Amino acid sequence: MGLISTMKISASGLSAERLRMDLIADNLANANSTRSATGEVYRRKVAILQPISPSPTMPGGVRVAGIAYDNTPPRLVYQPGHPDADANGYVTYPNVDIVHEMVDMITASRAYEANLAAYNAAKTMFLRTLDLGRV
Repeated sequence: MGLISTMKISASGLSAERLRMDLIADNLANANSTRSATGEVYRRKVAILQPISPSPTMPGGVRVAGIAYDNTPPRLVYQPGHPDADANGYVTYPNVDIVHEMVDMITASRAYEANLAAYNAAKTMFLRTLDLGRV
């Protein structure tokens, strides 16, 4: 595997982890919203990551296979004075657990940092190899 291949693999990881962080940020931003523009309750989004099998054109890595919605039920909170409360006084909130999202954010951030470190290491080796050719 060449240095360019290593950089491509790391770049695919960077892209996937950035999307994960974007989805987590979206989930956190909507954690306390009671309805969307369509009137429905926000549902937590998760990225589905899939490994890329090595081929002559792509050395491997990871790709986002899709974005899925978490099917856990929404939270019901008893708030009878809330404008979005139902007849029993319950307000439906998204199925977003802030603690879980923060753990996911830390995991995605660490994976992003690891991919960035691998990318930079490959870039440094590539530049040193070019320097050897100058001598």
